[in-house]
Amino acid sequence: MKFIEANGVRLEYESIPAPAATDAPCIVFLHEGLGSIGQWRDFPQRLAAASGCSALVYARQGHGRSSPLTAPRGPHFMHTEARAVLPQVLQQLGITRPILFGHSDGASIALLYAGVAGIPNPPRGLIVEAPHVFVEQRSIDGIEAARRAYLEADLKPKLMRYHADVNGVFFGWNDIWLAPEFRSWNIEDCLPAIACPVLAIQGYDDVYGSMAQIDAVAAKVPAEVSLFKLAACGHAPHRDQVDKTLTAALRFIRRLAR
Repeated sequence: MKFIEANGVRLEYESIPAPAATDAPCIVFLHEGLGSIGQWRDFPQRLAAASGCSALVYARQGHGRSSPLTAPRGPHFMHTEARAVLPQVLQQLGITRPILFGHSDGASIALLYAGVAGIPNPPRGLIVEAPHVFVEQRSIDGIEAARRAYLEADLKPKLMRYHADVNGVFFGWNDIWLAPEFRSWNIEDCLPAIACPVLAIQGYDDVYGSMAQIDAVAAKVPAEVSLFKLAACGHAPHRDQVDKTLTAALRFIRRLAR
């Protein structure tokens, strides 16, 4: 278990070395709203090994063994992660021109990072799974269902395996997403500044968002955008459709290399 300090908090991280000496980029994994390092399972290791890249996986504040949250989150918490925390993580670990692989909230953070015009350390590519670019009623319904599962069913003990402060991570995510002031949250204005290729992945059975999310990415990002829409797939393609997601990501990374 390793830690770094970024934006005044301690963050847990794991580095995955490249399988051989290479100048291949580092893939930086940005987890979902209830995620952690462990919840990626072995997907980062598999993608790094297949692509020849190194990889970084880290847990944001409140998640895993990182510093706990000390206050409720506000509507712009993902902007802060993208523009205050992530740049410091990359700088401290010496990562330049990464490929960002974001899932759910982590995918939104990847888009927000890349959507800063003239960013000093631009990514060479984005892989975004189930990104949120605006709030849908489907998102609210899914998050309300997650709250019931946490309070009344087995979601809490499942999450306890991964988080030191399980109540902090759950309510830090759930409360802000269900807050009335979050209904107007929208990051479509950052998309026209994204200058790198994007692979956007979405499952048709995602309870937190529809295909309208990645369709908006394709419509507004001026760089090349590839859409990968998966049948019989929920909110986490890297778990629900592992091999297909791995193959699509690997194909995208190889295209970047060319």
